[in-house]
Amino acid sequence: MKSYKGRGIVLHTLKYGDSAMIAYLLTDIGGRRSYMIQGVRSRLGRGSKLALFQPMFPVEFEGLESSKLQMDRFKEVKAGFVLQSLPFDVRKSTVALFMAEVLYRLVRESEPDEALFDFVWSSAEALDTLGDGVANFHLWFLARLSRYLGFHPGNEYTPDAWFDIREGLFVSRQPFHTEIMDRTCARTLHCLMECDVRHLANIEMNRTQRVAFLNAMLAYFGYHLDAIDAVQSVRILREVF
Repeated sequence: MKSYKGRGIVLHTLKYGDSAMIAYLLTDIGGRRSYMIQGVRSRLGRGSKLALFQPMFPVEFEGLESSKLQMDRFKEVKAGFVLQSLPFDVRKSTVALFMAEVLYRLVRESEPDEALFDFVWSSAEALDTLGDGVANFHLWFLARLSRYLGFHPGNEYTPDAWFDIREGLFVSRQPFHTEIMDRTCARTLHCLMECDVRHLANIEMNRTQRVAFLNAMLAYFGYHLDAIDAVQSVRILREVF
């Protein structure tokens, strides 16, 4: 079988049989891809492979091509970089679960997308190393992700603007339809689009404001991509943040 090397971010896993699983990754070499992994629950493995395949964990691998009727496999797989806090911080793990599920639901392409992959890879690094501002990270991620999915705001923000979800534009007057972000959420969207991830703590929001903006962003994504409605980890985010 032909082998190839790549990097990936873990999006989702499914148990398969007694000791195997299917892992869904966003990869640099082929967009979203699925892999069959044998022996993840074997006594000899002691769960070592299983530990690599958690939401938003980075991996480097050598893959083996299979026939069109079968999934590829790993000849070798290891951590893409050493995680300092993500596996041990409940708040960061919650954010990572949400990020991975959003990407799993929304990204279906099996073609390489270098810009998207680089953004997701660097986002995993940023979340792992972030000190303050974790409560705003998932909101920043959604705002920035819209750029790579093709429906980010199409014009410049002006003070006291509303955001028209249908048109994808900041507007000076409230639209007559209901698919909008109010002035507060529109300002937050602008701030998050412009904010360096290292300075997320500077964007002050209380829990009520975070929930309101998250709901507004889900409505924005939902207008363009129906699959966002299937994201289950939203409930957990609302409880934690």
